[in-house]
Amino acid sequence: MAKQVIMAVLVILLTLAGAFALWIWRTMRRAHYTLPQAIWYFINLTVNKLLWRTTVSGTLPIGPDQGAVIVCNHRSGIDPLLIQMATERVVHWMVAGEYFDYRIMAACFRSLGSIPVGRRGVDTAATKQAIRLAKEGKLVGLFPEGRINTSDELLLPGRPGAALIALKAGVPVIPCYIEGSPYNGSALGPFLMTAHARVTIGQPIDLSSYFGRESDREVLAELTKRFLKEIAHLAKADSFEPKLAGKRWHPDDFTAPDASGDDGSEAGTHSPADNHSAAGNGAGTKSSSETGRGDDEPRKAAAEI
Repeated sequence: MAKQVIMAVLVILLTLAGAFALWIWRTMRRAHYTLPQAIWYFINLTVNKLLWRTTVSGTLPIGPDQGAVIVCNHRSGIDPLLIQMATERVVHWMVAGEYFDYRIMAACFRSLGSIPVGRRGVDTAATKQAIRLAKEGKLVGLFPEGRINTSDELLLPGRPGAALIALKAGVPVIPCYIEGSPYNGSALGPFLMTAHARVTIGQPIDLSSYFGRESDREVLAELTKRFLKEIAHLAKADSFEPKLAGKRWHPDDFTAPDASGDDGSEAGTHSPADNHSAAGNGAGTKSSSETGRGDDEPRKAAAEI
């Protein structure tokens, strides 16, 4: 009897292992994932379904080889993992460097092609990488708020990094809205929390009429507000009036390099205390101490933009 039970358990385990291997193989072929990416995708799918009970409304409305910039509200450090549920394509998120201090999260983000943003100052290298990936037909994800929103406001004031990167890369912007993402003030906390997260995908915003105008302050401001307005629309808050972060930002503050890096500028680093991603601050804005934009509000570490 004991032998029969053991054999039955082994058969079940082998069947599950075979099904998992088949799923990984089919996912790799269909989505062109690497093996580590396929494994992390499976883990992310499992955690989203069982722990965070994530539901997605809509799919990313873009071709399989077309580049785009994804913009979204930001309520938790695991927001990129929620957005990943909307597509089988890899989304290259610009992620605050402090998340790479945790080995498990660092391994996940690296395998998924995330772009780490330096700890201090201007991270030109991260900006160049984001522009290059979008130009190559990849998906780049940013949070216009620049940090996790722990306030009662629907959205924090926006930073023009997403507009700058999209214009430089010549790609559309896709707005998304997340509701119910778990957060307790720590980077690892959401993995110990249950939730009922909901992701809503919007329609792509065509920026072709603005191409070549990425140095125009008014264009960057207009587009940044438009992105925030579209996110608010997905949240059914059409009356929301978006604001821009700071009063003294200017295109001259930005590093808007060619993806080739011919400008010769060096990448800086980014302080987690600032909690602005390079793109969130305008894809390479100067720090608040340099521009005179002091901000007394505590800044929770966040994924980029």
